[in-house]
Amino acid sequence: MSYQLRPLTLSEILDRTAELYRAHFGLFAGTSAIFAMAMLGIQLLYVRSLVLMGYPNLMANVRWGTAVAAIAEVLAMMVLAGLSIVAINRAVSWVYLDQPASIREAARSVLPRLRRYLWLMTTVAFRAWSPLAVFYVAYFVLLLTLMPHDLLTNPAAAQNAARQNPAVFMEFGAGMLILAPLILLAAGYGVFMSLRYSLAVPASVVENLATGKAIRRSVELSKGSLGRIFVLALLVGLIRLLLGLLFGFPLIILGVKHPGQAMPIHWLLLQQLGIFLSNALIGPIYAIGLTLFYYDQRIRKEGFDIEWMMQAAGLTPLQAPELAVPEET
Repeated sequence: MSYQLRPLTLSEILDRTAELYRAHFGLFAGTSAIFAMAMLGIQLLYVRSLVLMGYPNLMANVRWGTAVAAIAEVLAMMVLAGLSIVAINRAVSWVYLDQPASIREAARSVLPRLRRYLWLMTTVAFRAWSPLAVFYVAYFVLLLTLMPHDLLTNPAAAQNAARQNPAVFMEFGAGMLILAPLILLAAGYGVFMSLRYSLAVPASVVENLATGKAIRRSVELSKGSLGRIFVLALLVGLIRLLLGLLFGFPLIILGVKHPGQAMPIHWLLLQQLGIFLSNALIGPIYAIGLTLFYYDQRIRKEGFDIEWMMQAAGLTPLQAPELAVPEET
């Protein structure tokens, strides 16, 4: 299927995202499922670690281990999600410019420049989210220092602690009054910077750019479209939320029927399965949309549509974007 290259409105980008996903569902969902399966493996290891630490009644001497395990799980999930976006960016570029594409080649395309992509994602995440990470750690320090050690897994512990030592809750509340505004400001900063850097991965994938050049390229290309990219991210987030509520409905019912009780381990496993399905089915939408925004911005700012037609007709010696699987250098 060949797509006409021209400037697109936001609604047209959203429509074309849905059209691409529907027409090549097996390609995009299959590619995403490979990385979602790896995420599921990490999530199951995390659940297993909770069991080994005595879930649902975690011992006081392992409460910091629980926090560290949770942070490690989140970081690993972010890396895999980023690599999934890389693979789907590659697949979208092939499809969008009428090149052959397959799940295997899309997944394999991550490997030759794996270190570059990991460093790019690390740099972007650090620049955008390091302030929030600092306050997030401060929140956990406050929580684990003042609150009951099993608060995170046993809500009934909070009720008992509130009756036995209300002064501790007052101290925790005072700390949160200070932290909450800082956390909100840091989150807003992270969102803004993430939007500026949102096209760095497509730029690195398509143009074979190193980390610094890809970030600068993203900042340049994303100017004037931050709001449109934010709408895409918001819509995908809402879809993910709705799907999460659908998969998590039995867990919600369980929580309503048994308030104050820790979730049984088999329900935790079902929750991870729901997250896997959500990652596999919803993950490609955002990556497809970002790639379309990348090409749309190049068309608007650089006349990429004209350049590509001239290259296809053999009228220009300029090199086409790097769409083949790259070789490591």
